Amino acid sequence: MDRQAIEEGLELALDFDKLAKVAKCPGVLPVAIQHADTGEVLLVAYTNESAFRLAVTERRLILWSTSRNELWEKGKSSGETFDLVEVRVNCEQNSLLYRVRPRRGGICHTRNRAGAPRAACFYRRLNLDTGRLENLNP
Repeated sequence: MDRQAIEEGLELALDFDKLAKVAKCPGVLPVAIQHADTGEVLLVAYTNESAFRLAVTERRLILWSTSRNELWEKGKSSGETFDLVEVRVNCEQNSLLYRVRPRRGGICHTRNRAGAPRAACFYRRLNLDTGRLENLNP
């Protein structure tokens, strides 16, 4: 399935191999990204030690791109960047929660029909009766 169909389509095409791909990128932890004001979950991503330390030092949403194998400031190329407000650590210290505040707009690299970046990467929901996706921000 092509990228457009995965990102905009209404067919469910889950990537059950993502963690196998991440396993080839050692030294990373999953990070849930949450809007500090609304509580909405915006994104799930990964960090490594250098990205974590830089994010905490600079108070910006800086992650580790497992696909590009490099530091990644979310939104740097689009201008949709985020302030890091709070970091929470789970009980086993093997995942993180970053509470962030957008400096400008949305977080997702996809855009809705109006051309605006979507506010969260979770812009579709599964219709439990039909098994199809429904776009909440077309």
